[in-house]
Amino acid sequence: MFDVGFTELIVIGVVALIVIGPERLPKVARTAGHLYGRLQRYVSSVKSDISHEIQLDEIRRAGQGFKESVESAVSGVEQQATVVDDYLRNETDSVSKVMAAMAVTEGGRPVTEPAMKPIQVEQTQQQSLPLDEPDQNAETQAPAAIVETARGGSAGTPA
Repeated sequence: MFDVGFTELIVIGVVALIVIGPERLPKVARTAGHLYGRLQRYVSSVKSDISHEIQLDEIRRAGQGFKESVESAVSGVEQQATVVDDYLRNETDSVSKVMAAMAVTEGGRPVTEPAMKPIQVEQTQQQSLPLDEPDQNAETQAPAAIVETARGGSAGTPA
């Protein structure tokens, strides 16, 4: 800000000594020092207040951005919920229409009875194999001599 060198300080001190006088100079210097200290404290408090306000403003902006993002997410979820709700209502209406149509075609049976008779599917039992027996479906390699003998040929001659 101000560039005050050593020579300027000496000139200011000599002028103050001549103008104020040697008796009052220490008292004026002490008062000037106190005022200078107060000025420094005031400037630092203003700087910290400005810094604090800037930080609060940044926090407010971040909070506002967060609030907007939450609101947009909520609106998106509400839109999706509305779509699902409409879909389910349409499906309920179509099922009700089918139930009513089936009641009419089945001779006026009440809607509380099942519209469709349960279809019974015959279940075939699977063959269970004991765990200690070997698998009967697995291919086993028979020795070539036994196979040849079973065909009616000799083990040593080709068939």
